[in-house]
Amino acid sequence: MDEMDLRKLEQRVDELIDTVGRLKSENQHLRETKAALEAERARLLENTELARSRVESMIERLRAMEND
Repeated sequence: MDEMDLRKLEQRVDELIDTVGRLKSENQHLRETKAALEAERARLLENTELARSRVESMIERLRAMEND
């Protein structure tokens, strides 16, 4: 290997190190986003269940009022 090949190899290794660092950062960001979305989904499911329960309760009260 001559000096030029060595410099090219060194440059390529530096590029790969930079790429790995960028990908690690991006991966961490994606993991954080995923966790936030999962938490939001759980909250929305809970709110949906609460709304469903309230609507069912209102329907039952309306039916009870009809029967009186």
